[in-house]
Amino acid sequence: MMKYQIDIKSIMIGVLAAALLMATFSFKDEIPEKDGRYQTAVGDKGVVILDTRTGTYIMNIDATNMGWHKGNFSNTHKLAKETKEKNL
Repeated sequence: MMKYQIDIKSIMIGVLAAALLMATFSFKDEIPEKDGRYQTAVGDKGVVILDTRTGTYIMNIDATNMGWHKGNFSNTHKLAKETKEKNL
């Protein structure tokens, strides 16, 4: 019959390795958000799905799978401002 011996050094190395592994997996890359990343608005004229992180959106105004349009709030705002100034 073999007799097993475990020394303190081996136990400490094992505990430290396990603690390091747990600490590594517990860190998150992203900052937690209050609300979800995607927000949806449904109205009489259609559906808008907004990505709150990037400002991009998709919308469907005719309630079909073929009616989805992509957009970006920065570009939409710039175009609307230019159009407004042009028409004034």
